[in-house]
Amino acid sequence: MGKDDMTAPVKSLKWYRQLAERKGRLEAGAFTVEGEKAILQIAASRPEAITEIVSLERPPTPLQDYPVRKVTASQFKYIGSTQTPQGIMAVVRIPADTYSSNLPADPGKRILLLEDIQDPGNTGTLIRTAAAFYYDGVILTENGADPLAPKCVQATAGTVLSLWLRRTAQYLTMVQELKEKGYKIIAAEVKGTEEPAILSKQEKLMLALGNEAAGLSRGLLEIADHRVRIPTAPEKAESLNVAACGAIVMYLSSQN
Repeated sequence: MGKDDMTAPVKSLKWYRQLAERKGRLEAGAFTVEGEKAILQIAASRPEAITEIVSLERPPTPLQDYPVRKVTASQFKYIGSTQTPQGIMAVVRIPADTYSSNLPADPGKRILLLEDIQDPGNTGTLIRTAAAFYYDGVILTENGADPLAPKCVQATAGTVLSLWLRRTAQYLTMVQELKEKGYKIIAAEVKGTEEPAILSKQEKLMLALGNEAAGLSRGLLEIADHRVRIPTAPEKAESLNVAACGAIVMYLSSQN
């Protein structure tokens, strides 16, 4: 069978559309990634995770070994989630333990915690930034945005599987477990008393960012080893957007 003959098993268009919802993703064990550049990024970092390509036309060479389903423009618009469809979509397996509190055997040296961050754009941007600054994993809370929801995946620009993800209500238990493993827990907050320079001095760290309006919870702050703040001009801006704050502190933490 040649590449041109590879076609995906036929599923209903409704099946693809339902992947935009959490229930549909969990039932299928899959989510979608739209756009050629984002799909190529997934193919580079986790090629085995892609199960199918849905496209208006023949996909680019690196994606032609996957099963391909061709659809019409109206069909793609029906199943897609972006306002300006790019004409190509990948169906991607949800990695094991994404929705659990099980830490990987080797969590890595840098971990990001997003506590109750609501905006999927902020969440996706922070995941993308974490990948760019050599973070190994991201822990997310159940009260925050789902990292595999379409708007979040779009904001990650294909980096969503470049690090491990855990979304769970038991995140404080994970934080405590990391602390016992020698990680320094660093909370970024407006009322922090330490300068960001402390970040570059840590061999293993977990950086915590809090809800856009409420910040970090008392439970998390009580566990933290350090509370850092980014010096700003309060008379001009009360605080930074959480994605901007995260980018600054993750950059600084990567400089050791």
